[in-house]
Amino acid sequence: MHIRRLGWAGIEVLAQGQSVVVDYVRKSAPLLTRALPAGSLVPTLHTPALAALVTHLHADHTDVGAIESAVGAGGVVLRPAPFEGTPAEAVWTAQQEQALDASSLEVRIVSEWDRMQLGPYTITAVPAVDGLGDPQVNWVIEAEGVRVFHGGDTMFHGYWWLIAGRLGPIDVAALPINGAVVDFPHQQPPSTLPAAMTPDQAVRAATILKAKMLLPIHFGVDEPPMYAEDGEPLVRLRVAADLAAQRVVDLDPGRALDVSAAANSLMH
Repeated sequence: MHIRRLGWAGIEVLAQGQSVVVDYVRKSAPLLTRALPAGSLVPTLHTPALAALVTHLHADHTDVGAIESAVGAGGVVLRPAPFEGTPAEAVWTAQQEQALDASSLEVRIVSEWDRMQLGPYTITAVPAVDGLGDPQVNWVIEAEGVRVFHGGDTMFHGYWWLIAGRLGPIDVAALPINGAVVDFPHQQPPSTLPAAMTPDQAVRAATILKAKMLLPIHFGVDEPPMYAEDGEPLVRLRVAADLAAQRVVDLDPGRALDVSAAANSLMH
């Protein structure tokens, strides 16, 4: 199995010549395209994907145009349940809901612990907690005896032990690390607590998941006061990982990891 980082929170998983993508975006979120360096969002994939998985429907994780380019106009999308609330409450999900509804994509709504088979992949939706109160799932993707966890932009929560017990150990845990503190007009007064995991929390989650490798995602955007990233998240991640003896594999956007080869190197 190979994992390729697609920028921000996106990854592509390739096994037996078939792929799935998770949280693949190219240009849907102005915050990303304005703040990230050029080349940070991978524009093309190696092969048409069997499915596109999304953790939640914020614009920096759900880009319908990118999804259609990955799976085709009638391809499969796996997603969490829609947000149930008023239009004023659905600020962060309404536009992506409308775009999915207007598409010809085959959209499948999943619940926590739903398990499905797609080609060589066994895919399980697992619990997650969104920092802004919108529905979110995380994903465990299995193929060729390898398990990959994708953490979207989840906060630290109490489900890690259940996930580890039911689906662990994990070979690669792709986890958010930017610990962003947000201040949005429709959520006042703002919280001073992180809306996504901090570097220290990502290491703790990886440790509970018994992850052989931690792949950092969801970092590199800092636009305070609206969106303030934890200072130097990669530096802090490496310090925390060293203390916990947790291996970190940092991939530049577009770079791939041979998971089996990397796991075997840990045993020598």
